[in-house]
Amino acid sequence: MSALIAIRGLRKIYQMGDESVHALAGVHLDFNKGEFVAILGPSGSGKSTLMHILGFMDTPTEGSIVFEGQEVAGLSADRRAWYRSNRVGFVFQSFNLLPRLTVLENVALPLLYREDSKPEANEAAAKVALERVGMSHRLDHRPSQLSGGERQRVAIARAIVGMPAIIFADEPTGNLDVKNVSRILELLASLIKEGITVVLVTHDLAVADHAHRIISMREGSVQEDRQR
Repeated sequence: MSALIAIRGLRKIYQMGDESVHALAGVHLDFNKGEFVAILGPSGSGKSTLMHILGFMDTPTEGSIVFEGQEVAGLSADRRAWYRSNRVGFVFQSFNLLPRLTVLENVALPLLYREDSKPEANEAAAKVALERVGMSHRLDHRPSQLSGGERQRVAIARAIVGMPAIIFADEPTGNLDVKNVSRILELLASLIKEGITVVLVTHDLAVADHAHRIISMREGSVQEDRQR
């Protein structure tokens, strides 16, 4: 089976004054369709850098990234933006919902940046996504009117509204209580059955235990990659 994403020799070097910081030190990994992968590691291990590069928010200093059969490591800013709008979704610890927009407007927002964007179609797609996460009863609410768990479910709806191939979730349960952590992890796991790949970045072993595969990182390198 060919990988959804195959990365080889991935390096990221940041220049901090006279010092070179090696955030990624030659990473080799494959991510397959429908996998639930957790990436573990302490602060500074490179896990968030890896996610940002694979999510087309940053570019590597060196190395190859093949995404759905295409080399994407050296894409222009415009092409990276296309991939962010059409092939990947993001879920963050702080939700990143716009406070002045309604739930429906927040979820439809990523679709506005597509070339074929149409208001009626965008609204319909957003309603379907919100139904999938159990938030169709909150369409006209603002984020401030929702609980933390509800806001994260809305954020997941926003991540899946464009039917991405992969979702990157960066500490998505970090601001939630135990009950809502369980709900969010169950929701992410349900996306796997639809063929969506989920890559969960976390420092919490209990959260990582819900994944099918755990990758441990330290000092920019993969220390362990194991199936569960």
